[in-house]
Amino acid sequence: MTLKILHRPPSVDDTERPVPRWAMRLAYALPLLLLPACLWRLPFAVHFTMGQEAQEGSLPTVWLSIPYVLGLSVLTEAIAILTIGLVRGWGETTPAWIPLIGGRRVRPMAAVVPAVLGGLILTFLFTAVPLGDDRDLTLYGVIDSIGYSNGAWNALAAVVATPLAAWGPITIALAIAYYRRRTRGVAG
Repeated sequence: MTLKILHRPPSVDDTERPVPRWAMRLAYALPLLLLPACLWRLPFAVHFTMGQEAQEGSLPTVWLSIPYVLGLSVLTEAIAILTIGLVRGWGETTPAWIPLIGGRRVRPMAAVVPAVLGGLILTFLFTAVPLGDDRDLTLYGVIDSIGYSNGAWNALAAVVATPLAAWGPITIALAIAYYRRRTRGVAG
């Protein structure tokens, strides 16, 4: 039995102009790229520290941490999935089922401005160099360094957290490609 691998990106027949192959691939890869960090967070909801050294007063009660951690992971994936709108037709014309605005064309800047601002915020959050002692990995750049009980936990944290640094730049690149595609040939 031979496994045939398809090298074509998903259909882009629903967009006005062709979407660059790289943009299509990045948009669909982004939710998968962020999934390890979302799964990494889940044990924290039930106070499993994933090898982090205890920090005084850092853990909220379980009834608060479960909805917070689950909500953060779901929100992360939902925002990543919304990025697919920058390469699909529903990012050009709102779906008919959306009340009040369904079926209307999306102005390019209405999608580009939030995507670029979000990308800039994400880039700052996940790539900002922390001040102070930098010997330990930080999962979120802007928080203090986190100590781990051993090198294996530190390495695992690095593997799952590193893709987060690409989230902002990928979002910005997709927004620029969307803008160029949507405004190409339009009289200004």
